[in-house]
Amino acid sequence: GRAKMAAGGGRYFCTAGRGMEPFLAREVQSRLGATEVDCITGKVFFSTDVEAGELRKLKSGERLFLLLKKGTPVAVSRNKGKMLHEIKSLVTEEPKYWLDVISIWRNFHGNEGKNDDVSQENRLPLKRKSEEETKTATKRQKTEQVGAAVSEECQAGAGERCVVAERKNDQNCWTESDTSLEHPSQSSGEKPTANNGQLSCSFRVSCRCSGAIAKILPAQEIGRAIGVALMKQCGWRVDLRNPDLEIFVHLNDIHTVVGIPLFRFPLANREYIKTAGLRSTVAWAMASLAEISAGAFVLDPMCGLGTILLEAAKEWPEACYWGADISDSQLEGADVNIRTAGLTDKIGLLKASVKALPLPSERFDAVISDIPFGKKFKITNDIQLLPDILQEMERVLCVGGTIVLLLSQDLHKLMNEITNGAENDSPSASSVGASETTTPKALNVGGSSSSSVNGVEESCLISQQACFVSLVPNGIYKVSLGKTDAFIHKYKKISTAGNW
Repeated sequence: GRAKMAAGGGRYFCTAGRGMEPFLAREVQSRLGATEVDCITGKVFFSTDVEAGELRKLKSGERLFLLLKKGTPVAVSRNKGKMLHEIKSLVTEEPKYWLDVISIWRNFHGNEGKNDDVSQENRLPLKRKSEEETKTATKRQKTEQVGAAVSEECQAGAGERCVVAERKNDQNCWTESDTSLEHPSQSSGEKPTANNGQLSCSFRVSCRCSGAIAKILPAQEIGRAIGVALMKQCGWRVDLRNPDLEIFVHLNDIHTVVGIPLFRFPLANREYIKTAGLRSTVAWAMASLAEISAGAFVLDPMCGLGTILLEAAKEWPEACYWGADISDSQLEGADVNIRTAGLTDKIGLLKASVKALPLPSERFDAVISDIPFGKKFKITNDIQLLPDILQEMERVLCVGGTIVLLLSQDLHKLMNEITNGAENDSPSASSVGASETTTPKALNVGGSSSSSVNGVEESCLISQQACFVSLVPNGIYKVSLGKTDAFIHKYKKISTAGNW
C-alpha cells in the first residue's frame, strides 16, 4: 500500500452490505482496474490510481474510505493504559504515511469542484455563538453532559456501537463523564507538532468497537485518546458538526482499521432517485447478473418504484427497458423517479398484472424483478401466484435470456424444493458466489410433493400443469436487506417452453 501511495495511487476500502462483498470486489476490478483486492465481511480493500470522479461511480458499495491503517486486533489485557497507548500509536506511528494520505484527500477535495458535496458541505462554516450565548450555553451544557457524550448510530452489526468523541463548546477540549481535557499544549506544556506544511483543519473521530476490546474500553474513551493524539501531533482542532476531516476507527477481534471517508454521503445514496424503493446497491447487483447488452430488451414485471430499472438504465444505457405494475401509486412513483433521472427515453411503463402481461412471447432478453410476497417478507396466500408469475416470465423471455429474481427466505426455500435442489439450501450453496459451484438443474414446477413451507402445502401451491423445463438455475446469492435477508436467484432459458 505504501509503495502504491508513493507512486501517486491510493489504498482504499469500501463498506458493503452483507452478501454484497463479492459484487463490490468484482466491480472495483472491472470499473477501476483495482489491484490488491481483499474481501472481509462488510469491507473490500483495494488499490487504484483513478480520479475521484471514477471512484464515485461505484454502485455496489456503501461508504468509501481512504485507508490509513489496517492491522491485527489490538492486544486485549487488563492494563487499559497499555491498550490505549497501542491504540494511540495507530495515528502517531508513520507520520509520513499519514501526510501522504492526507495529501491525496486534499487533492480529491481540490479536484471535485465547488458543487461537490465534499468540497462544499464540509466547508460550511460552523455557526459561532456570541460570548454571552456561549457562557449561557456552557452552564446548560455542563448539566446535560454529565456522564454522556454525543454518539452517532452507524450501520454496525449486533453489539457494535459507533460514537464520536465529544467536546465542550468551541474550545479544543474533550469531555468524558464529568471531566474535561485541556488542549495538550496547555496541560503538559508540550507544543503541538508543527504542521510542516500539512493541512490545518478541523476533525472528529468516529469509533466503532465490538468483540473483546469493547468489553474493556468504551468506544468513547478510544475516540478521545485518538483525538488527543491527533491534536498533539497535527495541531488540528475538533469540530463535531462540520469537520473538514473525519477519522474512522473500527476495532474488533479480527482486525484494526483506520480510514478517512472520501465523500460526505454514502455511495448508495443516488442523486437520481427521488423516492427510494429497493436498496440501490442490491438493485444494481441484480441488474449486473442479467447480462444486459446493447440493444437488449429488459423487463421488470413488478417494477414498483422502478429502482431496478433505474440502476440498470444508468449502467447499461444502450438497452431498452420496460416496467409493469398493477398499482397506480407505484407507477406514479416510478414515473417521477424516471423523470428525475432523465431516463424517459430509456424506460417505458405500463399498467398490467404480472400474471397476464400484454406482451408478446419471447420478446425480452432479460427479466429482473423483486418479488416481495407478504408483509415484511412473511409468507401469505400470495405465494399461490408464484407458478403463474414464473410462467409469464418464462413466456416473454427469449431463449438464451436471463431471469433474475429477489426472493424472501420462504420463497427461496420453496424455490429450492421446486427445483428439487435441496442441496442448494445449504449455507455454502445459498451464500453469495454460489453460482460458481451450483450445478444447473431444470426448473420443474410440477410433481406432487407434500412438503410444506411455513405450513403451506406445496402440493396446494404448485400447478400440476406448469412444467418449466426450459429454465435452469444459474446461481443463488444471499444478501442483506437490513433487518432481513433475501436471496437473488438467477436462471437461464435454454429452450422454448411448451406450455403456452
